[in-house]
Amino acid sequence: LEIVRDATQEVIRPSFFGVIIILIVYIPIFSLQGIEGKMFHPMAFTVVMALLSALILSITVVPAAVALLVSGKVADKENILMRGLKKIYKPALKWSLANSIPVVVLATGLVIVAAIQTTRMGTEFLPSLDEGDIALHALRIPGTSLSQAVEMQEQLEAAIRPIPEVSSVFTKIGTAEVATDPMPPSVADTFIIMKPREQWPDPQRPKADFIKELENIITRIPGNRYEIIQPIEMRFNELISGVRSDLAVKIYGDDLEILSTLAEEVASLIEAVPGASDVGVEQTTGLPMLSIEPDRERLAYYGLSVDRLQRTLRTAVGGEKIGQIFEGDRRFDLVVILDEPLRSNIEAIKRLPISLASDIQADNLMVSNVMARGVDVSKTIPLGEVADIEIIEGPNQISRENGKRRIYVTANVRDRDLGTFVRDVQDAVSSSVEIPAGYWVDYGGTFEQLISASKRFSYIIPLTLLVIFILLVMTFNSLRDAALVFTGVPLALTGGIAMLTIRDMPLSITAAVGFIALSGIAVLNGVVMLSFIRDLRAQGVSLQLAVMDGAVTRLRPVLMTALTDILGFIPMAINIGTGAEVQRPLATVVIGGLISSTLLTLFVLPALYKIIHYERGVEG
Repeated sequence: LEIVRDATQEVIRPSFFGVIIILIVYIPIFSLQGIEGKMFHPMAFTVVMALLSALILSITVVPAAVALLVSGKVADKENILMRGLKKIYKPALKWSLANSIPVVVLATGLVIVAAIQTTRMGTEFLPSLDEGDIALHALRIPGTSLSQAVEMQEQLEAAIRPIPEVSSVFTKIGTAEVATDPMPPSVADTFIIMKPREQWPDPQRPKADFIKELENIITRIPGNRYEIIQPIEMRFNELISGVRSDLAVKIYGDDLEILSTLAEEVASLIEAVPGASDVGVEQTTGLPMLSIEPDRERLAYYGLSVDRLQRTLRTAVGGEKIGQIFEGDRRFDLVVILDEPLRSNIEAIKRLPISLASDIQADNLMVSNVMARGVDVSKTIPLGEVADIEIIEGPNQISRENGKRRIYVTANVRDRDLGTFVRDVQDAVSSSVEIPAGYWVDYGGTFEQLISASKRFSYIIPLTLLVIFILLVMTFNSLRDAALVFTGVPLALTGGIAMLTIRDMPLSITAAVGFIALSGIAVLNGVVMLSFIRDLRAQGVSLQLAVMDGAVTRLRPVLMTALTDILGFIPMAINIGTGAEVQRPLATVVIGGLISSTLLTLFVLPALYKIIHYERGVEG
């Protein structure tokens, strides 16, 4: 019992600090908000609860179980594999200690190379999921009637259905009775349901090739503009940023014509950026409108007022209530209005009779003046005689954001990461578009969420690392030893960056979460080895021997920690199922970082310890 008690007391302090370090590492994940917070909070909470449970178990149940179940002498036997690994590790460690300065310089160089590579890597908010199905956003000319839109949509669906990979096609047009997603008849959401991949003529065919074929087919149909995206991704983008595309360049100002001109310039620039797809300008104009401009000289000639003209038009086009009809206990308004074919016929509107008598009959002088010009005040004249009537293009919609008029240019990104694409767009817009005074440009879409999360990480992560360093100082009561262990963080990140580069993955919030989790594991491995080396030094063992024995003795726990984590993340890294795109960057970062972190712990950390303590004059 005394042995169990002493052993438990010996491991309580490092175990407690180790768990606290891991818990603190997850603080940045809890700081995430919005979509990314909802995705990763459950994971962080699960890890925290598991660690706390494991800590309580290790200092309560495990010692009691050992005291009850383990009796007699316990032999610490090594299996063949560990003996073989130690035979390989010892000469490698000796070489590392003999060449400690070159080893440290090499490790530092790798960190610098990784830092440079980080600046060249692409960025994105979250990896795009392969949902399987496709959402096709069809936009037509504003003012397109429902019947014409349905006819055009049937033509579109008829062109898509014969594609062998397509299972079915259906469309939503206009506003439903429960208008949670209102749209005009000129806009349609077409959902293309794909067959399972094993039923494709070529199951290995990339989805990007299918989308190119789809674009070639649908662009032959005139009168449409399309945005190709995925159903969930479309709603996801719309909910978080108000637009359905990956990027929205928002232009703010007062004059709609200037806004439209600027938007067209921006759209032409975006189309020239590699990776741009489905570039389009918000439909703010193009709605057919009937314009009736009164000719005031002609009105005065006939003795008519503008008010009289407006009352006649309001009755003819909008209708006017003149009474009620009763049918039992039900009442119906009696409304006078032009027949529908006449209301939609501009020539019929021009022939609309305007009575002359009503406006001038109360004014004898006006009657005399009008009659003196040969006008018969008892008759009517056509509307076209006193007004200019034509069909013009009016505003389709006027959007406002933060109290200012706004128009946006949308674009999706294909075969490229979002971060570098947006940077190229920003450079092109700032260098080629002259923005007038009182107008400005902003960037939205999922890129906006990436910037928000990055800013939050920029101050939360350094603060967390500072707290970890303080805990290391408290653990070792030494700034130098704490700094030694802390070197595991940059080298662990180096492996993560290298693995992302090898797998051609951009930096994302998912990868950032992997780096956060990785930093805690890297620090913990260093604590395990350095604690044992310090114990040997406290017992009077020479520096060289303490470093050698400490590193070799802790080879098994260090490798076990790394291998169990690596093996646990391998299924996530190679998974190809639904949703695997989000998991892969996290697992890739952790696996790569654990490899480099383990190498650091086994070779660089002992070399660093020897250099620092040798310089302090404590060589034994």
